[in-house]
Amino acid sequence: MQPYTALTLPNGAVIPNRLAKAAMEENMADNDHAPSKELIRLYQSWADGGVGLMITGNVMIDRRAMTGPGGVVLDSAQFGARFEQWSRTARSRGAHIWMQINHPGRQMPAAMGQETMAPSAVPMDLGNYSRQFAAPRAMTEADIADVQQRFVNSARLAERFGFTGVQIHAAHGYLLSQFLSPLTNKRTDRWGGSLENRARLLVDVVKAVRQAVGKGFAVAVKLNSADFQKGGFSQDDAKQVVSMLNTLGVDLIELSGGSYEAPAMHGQTRDGRTLAREAYFLEFARDIATVATMPLMVTGGIRRYPVVEQVLASGIAMAGMGTALAIDPQLPKAWLSDRSASPALRAIPWKNKVLSSIAYMAMVKYQLRRLSQGRQTRPHVAPALALLMQQLETKVRNWQYRRMMHGGA
Repeated sequence: MQPYTALTLPNGAVIPNRLAKAAMEENMADNDHAPSKELIRLYQSWADGGVGLMITGNVMIDRRAMTGPGGVVLDSAQFGARFEQWSRTARSRGAHIWMQINHPGRQMPAAMGQETMAPSAVPMDLGNYSRQFAAPRAMTEADIADVQQRFVNSARLAERFGFTGVQIHAAHGYLLSQFLSPLTNKRTDRWGGSLENRARLLVDVVKAVRQAVGKGFAVAVKLNSADFQKGGFSQDDAKQVVSMLNTLGVDLIELSGGSYEAPAMHGQTRDGRTLAREAYFLEFARDIATVATMPLMVTGGIRRYPVVEQVLASGIAMAGMGTALAIDPQLPKAWLSDRSASPALRAIPWKNKVLSSIAYMAMVKYQLRRLSQGRQTRPHVAPALALLMQQLETKVRNWQYRRMMHGGA
């Protein structure tokens, strides 16, 4: 299958090509946690660049539960006009725009000053950086019901405001992923124990969202191919969860991997496996594709046209790119005439994997900020400089968030 061939989803919607802008956390909300002018300008650059599908960075279903400051929240219709402008801009060249909806669970920075909850009271294990995340409390039945309803509410609003689909985030160690992993889910009730129980919340959310939105509105899931932690969510677990999702009207599953503790989405693992090549998760996806009846998308390190061809030739329906499109949003259009283009960030030589992962994310966000300002990207920015700028901005925005949540705004 060629990258510029259209993809028809199970619900009948047609994506114009097989190149997707995967989710990257932009942290560019305005003071109301709605899409800012800068965020909308950023999506115009990807629309102009020729991708067939854009998946937004994290949109939070609850403003009390954030992956970081400056995140977009969609928990009411209050700022609908700004969301409509966002979706309209992204669709302006014919692409689809799916809203990634998420809850962080225990992966919420302590500096945000909010209570953290998770399937079980298992704290983050990041060595010297563990204190940056508060120990979570175990969720009650009422908490679980509330989260499920919030996913449904955000999906309904996304459809109302012109998005063409949602992606339910069940990867990267966020809340739904925490339920799936035996490392973070120690529950002994119907939400824990067997994989069927650990997958119950994801299955219930998908069923409820699919029932709440129209047939032509895409419902997708982002799932770890593995956690890359010993004793965690495994590749065999992923195959079984995909089998559970086969009959639920899911239009696409994006396969990624890792968490904050084992950031495989940046090419690093904790279980000894190396991901130092492009298309990190392709070998896992090939295996999982043997049980999937819906289209699959692979994200993780893709930046060259021949790798996109390799992914699609493997039976995967879409190739998702993050960093490459943060550096060069025009890449899909450029490949039509020059297939040698291969954008990459400067290498990070640091030995500390956690710090390297944080710096990598800061370098990506540095590019996104420049694009949002209408400026050229700088892929060779020094990791230390990008990290310092990110830390300063995060401190300010954490303070603003705490002040707003405590009634000071």
